[in-house]
Amino acid sequence: MHLCINNEFSKLRKVVLGTGVDFGGCPKLEDAYDPKSKEHIIQNTFPKELAIKRELEAMRTVLESYDVDVLRPKSIENCNQIFARDVGFVIEDQFFISNMIQQRRDEILGLDAVLSMIGESKINIIPEDVFVEGGDVIVFSDHLFVGFSNILDFSQYDVSRTNKKALDFLHTVFPEKKIIGFELCKSDVQSIDNCLHLDCCFQPLGLGDVIIYADGFKCKKDVELINNLFGKDNIILINRNEMSNMCSNIFSIDKNIIISDVNFSRLNNVLSSRGYIVEEVDYSEISKMGGLFRCTTLPLIRENV
Repeated sequence: MHLCINNEFSKLRKVVLGTGVDFGGCPKLEDAYDPKSKEHIIQNTFPKELAIKRELEAMRTVLESYDVDVLRPKSIENCNQIFARDVGFVIEDQFFISNMIQQRRDEILGLDAVLSMIGESKINIIPEDVFVEGGDVIVFSDHLFVGFSNILDFSQYDVSRTNKKALDFLHTVFPEKKIIGFELCKSDVQSIDNCLHLDCCFQPLGLGDVIIYADGFKCKKDVELINNLFGKDNIILINRNEMSNMCSNIFSIDKNIIISDVNFSRLNNVLSSRGYIVEEVDYSEISKMGGLFRCTTLPLIRENV
């Protein structure tokens, strides 16, 4: 398999979609590692396996309707493999195995068959002191946008998943790319104040637009940088509640085709008015676990245009 990922929105050809099979059910509160999951455990509204599988199958149906080859992880008993994005990520023709928190390290075992199709020469093992998850890495042509936490935040918050060393590591692998780090706001206890990954507050789209939650960035100069890079007329702002509902965590299958949640009425209307075809899928149960469309997908091949 020849990998090819140069952006977030060129026509998608092959993708890994997470699986909800035997995901382990509702964890104990002390075993949960994100505030959204904790909130639904406390409220006794944590999703059931049947609902998760139903939503992922609806996602698969939409992807395949656009001739996307959909691969699935091999199911591991009592292992949450829904959020494939964080297990690894592709930049150009290189696959990177994420250095994840301890609770999630078994997830990569479900991708053994996928990795065997890629070949060892294109698989990169990230150094032990470099922590990064795929939700924090956004590919944008000659730019790489990376969400990260500073040393203090990384040691303080369970939801800090990518450290500053990831920026230096990616720069050594891709010296020709402009690596732009965005320091994110974190909270272990309030999902409405937590940007778990960069794709929870930042999402470039194929017609030149970008979705952002401005208050998700610790440094306001980063918001100015985004405004200057994309142009203020191309900024689609979401509010605090929309960020918490993960409105920026939509997924592009082509430059003008987006998968979004059926419940995102305001955002979907804005996208339609800007020329996008919006395929609406109900991910309301999966969202209770702190992730959405981008989180459940690991793109392997997009057309190189």
